[in-house]
Amino acid sequence: MTRNQTAADQTDDTRERAAKGAAGAIQSVDRAVSVLEILARHGEAGVTDIADELDVHKSTAFRLLGVLENRGLVSQAQDRGKYFLGAGVLRLAGAAAVRLDISQEGAPVCRELADELGETVNIAVLDDDAAVNIMQARGPSSVTAQNWLGRRTPLHSTSSGKVLLAHLPVTLREGLLARALPRFTEHTVTSAGMLRVELESVVAQGFALAAEELELGLNAVAAPVRAHDGKVIGALSVSGPAYRLERERLPELARRTVTAADELSRRMGYGI
Repeated sequence: MTRNQTAADQTDDTRERAAKGAAGAIQSVDRAVSVLEILARHGEAGVTDIADELDVHKSTAFRLLGVLENRGLVSQAQDRGKYFLGAGVLRLAGAAAVRLDISQEGAPVCRELADELGETVNIAVLDDDAAVNIMQARGPSSVTAQNWLGRRTPLHSTSSGKVLLAHLPVTLREGLLARALPRFTEHTVTSAGMLRVELESVVAQGFALAAEELELGLNAVAAPVRAHDGKVIGALSVSGPAYRLERERLPELARRTVTAADELSRRMGYGI
């Protein structure tokens, strides 16, 4: 056997092991989801019951349950040894429900504001270390505007991101501010100290501004959207070209944006 043949065989073996590993990972994910479905269907179940339904050994079922329990997705009743869905599932479901509710309730508010101002209106929510736009309405002046729906945008250089960042718990906010703040334009604030001062103003005045901080020629304003308990769950923003949304006009647009965000907050149960 030549050296080239040996190298080729080793490469094939590596690829085969990688393929088997990927297939095994997919199977584990599928089984973990099946465990959650079993518990949702039965309310609670023991290791033996779950192993039987999955057609796997009890040790495999136990390992799956251990991983899910560590992530808070299942819990165990110590007196009966049965497993049931954990609080982590409720947390995930609650986050999904909030996104769905804010999208549904925000649609008419966004449409009205977009028609009134003629610009693009978005609703964004926090997605780990970014803001993601989950609702968009375009006004008559923004026919050629880019589509922001589904796009993740930086927290420190967008009006929506600043709103979400300003209302985070201190420990989470400081953790994000401790990271490098990328510069996108000459107007991007990359100093954590300067951004802290601005975020204090965002909370005090009730809105955030972003003037050509993410893209040159793009300005925006945003205001917080609150849930029934007062927690900020999103940001409603108005954005458009700088030649229409001039810096001098942004405070005026901000007041109208705050009014719309307050209306959406009422639709979400805040202040009722």
